Amino acid sequence: MRIFSSLYARVMQWARHKYATWWLALVSFTESSFFLVPPDVMLAPMTLAKPEKAWFYAGLTTVMSVLGGVLGYFIGMYAFHLAEPFLIRMDYMESFALAQEWFKVYGFWVIFLAGFTPIPYKVFTIAAGATGMLLIPFILGSLIGRGLRYFLIAGLMRWGGVVLEAKLYLWADRLGWLTVITAVVVYFVFV
Repeated sequence: MRIFSSLYARVMQWARHKYATWWLALVSFTESSFFLVPPDVMLAPMTLAKPEKAWFYAGLTTVMSVLGGVLGYFIGMYAFHLAEPFLIRMDYMESFALAQEWFKVYGFWVIFLAGFTPIPYKVFTIAAGATGMLLIPFILGSLIGRGLRYFLIAGLMRWGGVVLEAKLYLWADRLGWLTVITAVVVYFVFV
């Protein structure tokens, strides 16, 4: 069954679409405060489709992600009271108190790591605002962490170029089914 290779071909068509850049900007912005889909899933194929625009795409993704992170920061700062009853009901206040301590002691480094790693950045943007982290270190940590991540992805895709695109197409079905099997195994082992 060649489900994943046909899906991959479609994604590459979307990556070449005339409005793909706008969608990348929107996804990058919204993912940092409330949306679930990370911009990496658009950045990688768009860079493969147009390797000459790799640095532009990485810069756009970084800037829009940090701007979305600032929105998350202000959500945490001004609307945390709406989320607090939920945290109390779910018994998360102890974890939230620990996050507050981390932000007080390691603020810049916490947001830097959240920006660079696959940890949900949006959780940390909201927590940074709710805990009162200073805005300038928040922005700097976000810019550096997010920038390193997205420029690394764009650089790898640019470096791989057409050769990588062709190899991914050939391997798309195997990688897709391997991912599905792994997810099923993880589900049954840990749930």
